[in-house]
Amino acid sequence: MQGVGFRPTVYLLAQKHALTGWVLNSAHGVEIEVSGSPAACAAFVQDLQLNPPPLAHIDSFEVQPSEPQVYPAFVIRESQDKAGDFLPVSPDLAICPDCRRELFDPADRRYRYPFINCTNCGPRFTIVQSIPYDRPNTSMAGFALCPDCATEYHDPANRRFHAQPISCPVCGPQVWFEAGGQKLSEREEALQTARGWLAEGKILAVKGLGGFHLVCDAANAAVVQTLRERKHRTGKPFALMAFDLATIEKYVTLSPAARRLISAPQSPIILAEMTEAGKKLAQIVAPDQTRLGFMLPYTPLHLLLLEPAPGYPEVLVMTSGNLSEEPIAYDNAEARERLASLADGFLMHDRPIYMRIDDSVVTMLREKPYLVRRARGFAPQQLRLPWEAMPLLATGTELKNSFCLTRERYAFVSHYIGDLENQETLSAFEQAIPHYEHVFRIQPKALACDLHPDYLATRYAQARSQAESLPLIAVQHHHAHIASCIAENGWASHEPVIGLAYDGTGYGTDGTIWGGEILIAGYKGFTRRFHLAPVPLPGGDLAVRKPARMALSYLLAAGIDLEDQTLPPVAYLTPAETQSVRHQAHTGFNAPLTSSVGRLFDAVAALIGLCEEISYEAQAAMMLESATDPQGGGFYEMPLENDVINPLPMIRAIVADLKAGVSAGSIAARFHNSLVRMSVEACRQIRQETELRTVAISGGVWQNMRLMNLILPALEAEGFTPLFHNQLTPNDGCVSLGQAAVALARLQG
Repeated sequence: MQGVGFRPTVYLLAQKHALTGWVLNSAHGVEIEVSGSPAACAAFVQDLQLNPPPLAHIDSFEVQPSEPQVYPAFVIRESQDKAGDFLPVSPDLAICPDCRRELFDPADRRYRYPFINCTNCGPRFTIVQSIPYDRPNTSMAGFALCPDCATEYHDPANRRFHAQPISCPVCGPQVWFEAGGQKLSEREEALQTARGWLAEGKILAVKGLGGFHLVCDAANAAVVQTLRERKHRTGKPFALMAFDLATIEKYVTLSPAARRLISAPQSPIILAEMTEAGKKLAQIVAPDQTRLGFMLPYTPLHLLLLEPAPGYPEVLVMTSGNLSEEPIAYDNAEARERLASLADGFLMHDRPIYMRIDDSVVTMLREKPYLVRRARGFAPQQLRLPWEAMPLLATGTELKNSFCLTRERYAFVSHYIGDLENQETLSAFEQAIPHYEHVFRIQPKALACDLHPDYLATRYAQARSQAESLPLIAVQHHHAHIASCIAENGWASHEPVIGLAYDGTGYGTDGTIWGGEILIAGYKGFTRRFHLAPVPLPGGDLAVRKPARMALSYLLAAGIDLEDQTLPPVAYLTPAETQSVRHQAHTGFNAPLTSSVGRLFDAVAALIGLCEEISYEAQAAMMLESATDPQGGGFYEMPLENDVINPLPMIRAIVADLKAGVSAGSIAARFHNSLVRMSVEACRQIRQETELRTVAISGGVWQNMRLMNLILPALEAEGFTPLFHNQLTPNDGCVSLGQAAVALARLQG
């Protein structure tokens, strides 16, 4: 992988073993030729295998004898670029400890320089325009190295040897502060102006690594509320940043593994359980949640912005610089236009960003990362496929879109693009695809897409298929979820697995909305063995926005009187709206059928009075998880009747519990337990029929950590082998890989 300091490492090891020869970066890989005694060459190879650069990811290591050559020394040769060859580019890397130390060292020539970096850290993917990864192919091409930086760049003993983004205050990018279209200050003064405005309760747009953040004092309830109103983000939690781990751990509890991950080069937002102080902060930034999302400063600019001082905010909101549902702003002119109504001032810089990218969001599962949003730090890290793949593009889904490109043994799943529900996000999608194709030298010979005919990603694939005369494979949404999970886990066989695909929505082969699917699935096909009994979705998308409507749909299906005002959703909706739901459910008018577990979560959350109307996606499900009594036991019946999962006995039992005064926390716990119990029983039945013992788990519902922490041991206790996502998200961000895997199986056999 380019951008991890491989050539300098090779150079220094060759010096150590007194070898001559050369090393170069080609678009095919790192190529090395060494000359010396057999013992010295063997020691060099062993040393390189055992001690590669810390950030390196080696897929193959080939050693061959060569004809004897006489070299005067060991040198780093100019990179070679052969048409068609490629080499993966590193994700962007958080500031390393050495650069952090120099940033705050008054004796260092880069003291307080917001763009300090070295071979071990700094921008990578966001500044790459082409490969090989050399300075002329990055957004640093416009910054000529000063003599001091040039000396470091060419010195093999220096940490900045061949560090492509290298710069300093003399020759590199600079920051400035502006407001009202006027530049108010530059360099250090700009930083201090920004800090002053934040301390005064202002909202700033700050240009970072992959785009702009909107930033304010997280403890200032008034300014956070103003940010919500401007951003049209009523109740959704905000991401937070604090200067160091000690500060973060005042507000959340981090396991040793979480502590390592939040401090790692990926530096994601980590969702973690709150302390008492965290609960007070959450009332402002994350209402109705039990977890806060924190990250450490991953650039020198962020460190300088968060440097502790008396009276200065300890925690900053650090949320994407956009209006709700739009892509993050990343260009200076674009930011001035799009963020002018959101921010009071701008902290800008002049290092161009070639590829916008959001912050990654991660939680911990069994002390390993479990991704919620895969972006900065993780993308575009390649995934190793279990088989050779032709060049193919899979365009993904409508929500939480990512796309996937394949070639040879690699899949390149893009960073999080967003929801393709507006022109801005569609444009970001259409800009990112050719950039990935160019950087990774992939010219697709086939296309894959979702089965839904109206998804914008599907329409893109259809139009491109027609324009370029490429074969197009449409893949059912939940089949793609399971295929993604097994491909990510290296499943090389065409034998099927049991698939638990639970989410909010996916277009079914029968034209209805699926989302509660227990499949027997492999790359080449699937059988829908069990599914949640379908119920009407009264009002279509309106029922998604108003879970109370979904609750009424389930109450009607269960034969429960809608005149009972003691039931929270009945009391919440007006008589006219209740009558409208009744009519839609009865006639089917604007009430498509859905078998979605996500909608079942919505219905239960509304039924027990937690959330009757949402202000952001999955709010009701998140509140149901948060409300769950951690010690809650018991379950409700969800019988398997032929191929249908019947939730209606559970709905009736929940109503009975409500009337008996059972707490919402206990009901929520029983609901979670019931879903897990039913899922395991379905797997048992399938095993009896097929002898299958591997269970793949995918879909947005599995972002619920209570469910995941229940289902894994329950399956293992019954002798099943569960597979779950560890490099991609379980939500729709993983679907493009599954589309690619299914399409490749059909096209390549």
